[in-house]
Amino acid sequence: LALTAARRAAPRGAAASPFKEMRKGVKEAADETLLTPRFYTTDFDEMEQLFNTEFNAKLNEEEMKCLLGEFATDYNQTHFVRDASFKEAADKVTGDARNIFIEFLERSCTAEFSGFLLYKELGRRLKKTNPTVAEIFTLMSRDEARHAGFLNKAMSDFGLSLDLGFLTKTRKYTFFKPKFIFYATYLSEKIGYWRYISIYRHLQKNPENELYPIFSKFENWCQDENRHGDFFAALLKSQPQFLNNWEAKLWSRFFCLSVYVTMYLNDHQRSAFYESVGLNTKQFNQHVILETNRTTARIFPQVIDVENPQFFERLDRMVESNAKLVALGKEGASVVDKAPVIAAMAGELVKILLMPPVDSGSMDMEEGTEAALVY
Repeated sequence: LALTAARRAAPRGAAASPFKEMRKGVKEAADETLLTPRFYTTDFDEMEQLFNTEFNAKLNEEEMKCLLGEFATDYNQTHFVRDASFKEAADKVTGDARNIFIEFLERSCTAEFSGFLLYKELGRRLKKTNPTVAEIFTLMSRDEARHAGFLNKAMSDFGLSLDLGFLTKTRKYTFFKPKFIFYATYLSEKIGYWRYISIYRHLQKNPENELYPIFSKFENWCQDENRHGDFFAALLKSQPQFLNNWEAKLWSRFFCLSVYVTMYLNDHQRSAFYESVGLNTKQFNQHVILETNRTTARIFPQVIDVENPQFFERLDRMVESNAKLVALGKEGASVVDKAPVIAAMAGELVKILLMPPVDSGSMDMEEGTEAALVY
């Protein structure tokens, strides 16, 4: 699948790019940090066992076939079409705003490409064990590849692109056990849906802020994210052990917190991007987290109480601490100098985890009731 975008020169009169290039027109990937998008791998043997219908009677084959039909329809097959307005709009974005857009496109492209790699491998490895589930993963990898390619092509409008083949070979892969893949990926797909649809609705009301036409694609685009999340919800339902005990509740809260904090800190580091399209970063982030948490509560056994005022108060303190860390990093400060700030952030995380949670989607029922679980 060809995902390398065509190179384009920056518009005449543009300031020198602050980005390093591997070769002309091809950007070096951003340094990996705790907050950058990651590539994931998992225990594929365990995945095969989870989806083997001989051992897992809870796997609803009929539901999986219905989901496969949804993915096979390929609603967005002709959606990601470009025209001359993309390059024309990019040429009008200059200065700091231009650099911010490139960074946004790179992070988004890397995240989508990460999903492509994981889903593609799962589709390949599960073919013999469960052809239906394998085909769904393959079709989801198609969606993610399409998204990544579209974003990389958008980067080329700004004079740069990523060498995704090189990234595949050189980037570090983070190992997650299958259940962690389920929690984290469900959340990332659903939070992606709420991010895209929220930006789209904002720009529909405020078209003067739509600096680049990619945002006009977000309404249909976000439905891919939504379908992917629904598939992972079905997978979680097929594995009750991931939903109905104290360990499941703990991991559910942990992954909610990890995803929400990562987004909140990342976006506040890049508030200039959101301001460039007329959004208030804090309001946007809080809206996305509130909506994602309400969606997640339909399936996770427990979620963070994000409507507790302390939650966002603690996140805001973490934003301040993260800004200090970034400043210290630029000054070349030692780990010892950073330690108090890191400890302060860790303390806020622990305090959020210790807040009373919200029991949600998958709850133990009282004895004598007909159902043990509610989804």
